[in-house]
Amino acid sequence: MTTNDLDWNHHLREQIEWHWAHHLLPRFEGLTDSEYLWSPVPNAWSVRERGTSSAPVQAGAGTFTIDYSFEQLSPDPFTTIAWRFGHVIVGILAMRNAAHFGAPSASYDTWEYAGTAAEALDQLQTQLDTWLTGVRSLSADELTVPVGEKEPYPELPMADLILHIHRELIHHLSEVCLMRDLYLHTEGTTR
Repeated sequence: MTTNDLDWNHHLREQIEWHWAHHLLPRFEGLTDSEYLWSPVPNAWSVRERGTSSAPVQAGAGTFTIDYSFEQLSPDPFTTIAWRFGHVIVGILAMRNAAHFGAPSASYDTWEYAGTAAEALDQLQTQLDTWLTGVRSLSADELTVPVGEKEPYPELPMADLILHIHRELIHHLSEVCLMRDLYLHTEGTTR
């Protein structure tokens, strides 16, 4: 078999599909609202009811907003599971789905953030399904086309963006798994 015989699209998708099915999805089972919103340290950034945040920016269009800042803070704020999900759903998936696969426009300011764990998991599954459907639609040639001005590195091929998005998903969603472990061991809650 030569590299020309490989189904690169399949291999790119398999990276996140395997991790999602065998590592992440089982770990998200039974996620409670208490875990979703739990703040293990003072002033952690989260998703909150509109008007209850002290963060420099409260972004969002609905009942709930996500804590944010346009300036680099030092140290970076610690973030809750709710915040991490919001970042993954909007900043990693929904905005890319809109930019590359014809999904509705999305931004941190216009998103309706989930107030519950179940809503967040539904949003995450929807955005991941949209992403994977879009990736699945790409031909081998389309994987080599530069991503263009929609991305910070417009000269990179679409395959590089796909790998980057999958690394981001694995990274941030593994943090959620760690947060669940921390919650279990500090709050004494069993799953």
